[in-house]
Amino acid sequence: MSTPLTNPELARYSRHIILPELNLEGQIKLKNAKVLVVGAGGLGSPMLLYLAAAGIGTIGIVDFDVVEDHNLQRQVLFGVRDVGQSKAHAAKARILDLNPYIHVNVHEVALRSENALEIIAQYDIVADGTDNFQTRYLVNDACVLLDKVNVYASIFRFDGQVSAFNLLLSDGSRGPNYRDLYPTPPPPGTVPSCAEGGVLGVLPGIIGSLQANEVIKVAAEIGEPLSGRLYL
Repeated sequence: MSTPLTNPELARYSRHIILPELNLEGQIKLKNAKVLVVGAGGLGSPMLLYLAAAGIGTIGIVDFDVVEDHNLQRQVLFGVRDVGQSKAHAAKARILDLNPYIHVNVHEVALRSENALEIIAQYDIVADGTDNFQTRYLVNDACVLLDKVNVYASIFRFDGQVSAFNLLLSDGSRGPNYRDLYPTPPPPGTVPSCAEGGVLGVLPGIIGSLQANEVIKVAAEIGEPLSGRLYL
């Protein structure tokens, strides 16, 4: 059942509602959407901020890590006072401070084959902000099994990419998924991590914002999601 907007929400989202392409109907769809963000790091930081600000009604956060000082070069969701704290709980506090009209669920666990289906089944859209191939393929395969949209992004050094996988198409079929683009993971050790190869601090802000934009397109059913296309 669709939940309408309250008067304070109507005022808060007024700049959205006056957009003819989005309007009140689209904003209500955002409120009723359930989005799982996997990883509250470089990509998750801008994504969580903008999804919360946009009025995504239920946001889940999967992250088992703690905030470290070197994260602050790119993970703008956090501050010095958060160092040593749980990323998932610090992220929840920050986005509820930004928008108290949303619901935030914390899953302070490592996403594994034993729990992925149970967690992902609770949401409509999954936004993959992970930084390792094992979890990336796990998220994709769980989304395919559960018929969920997987909004994907990744970053490395100065480069980033974004796509919308497993999107429900107008004919009832599903768009390409991550394995259609990359059928198998690369051999271990062949692709350096950000910790090994580095990353320009502003890059995850740019790519994570594009990822949030894709989630909003899918949730509000507006625009043209990057299904069957890879943004580089």
